[in-house]
Amino acid sequence: MEVILLERIENLGFMGDVVKVKDGYARNFLLPQSKALRKSKANMEYFDSKKVELEAINLKRKEEAQAVAVKMEGLNLVMIRQAGESGQLYGSVTARDITDALKEDGFTVSRQQVLLNQPIKELGRFDTRVSLHPEVVITITCVIARSAAEAEAAAAALLASTEEATVAEAEGGEEQVDGVVHEDEEDLPSYEGDIDQA
Repeated sequence: MEVILLERIENLGFMGDVVKVKDGYARNFLLPQSKALRKSKANMEYFDSKKVELEAINLKRKEEAQAVAVKMEGLNLVMIRQAGESGQLYGSVTARDITDALKEDGFTVSRQQVLLNQPIKELGRFDTRVSLHPEVVITITCVIARSAAEAEAAAAALLASTEEATVAEAEGGEEQVDGVVHEDEEDLPSYEGDIDQA
């Protein structure tokens, strides 16, 4: 089925694009959620007449999403879960759990906005994408731990690794070979020469 997109859809197209999709995807997702219209002459005319209005609404939503994204930047969600000795969770952390944790922190998002490919089933630190708007997708960090103390240790490790990455980025251009830091490629050891062949 060919449809006219009313907003940007990731991996599909931008507003106003005419794309061909599977019938079930159109009937069950795009059309009921007003993300697209069936391609027809009447709908093309309707879209052309409403295009400016749709773009204005989209721009307003995008600006609101960007404002929320600034507030959510660098957000670390800490979730306490029971787990076995190997770190395997007794349950799993799903998009719904992440949505609930975000709501506790004062951010209202739907389960569909949390882009989690598969449930989290072990302890650790995981980067999770949240789509605030089709054009505004941010990454938050979820720390899954057995206790608050373990979560604080994981958060401290995250902060330390972030600071190390910032320092390494600031130093820039240095390469480390054989435990020695070299400023330029010219300083790197040369391995050309005679090669013993056995």
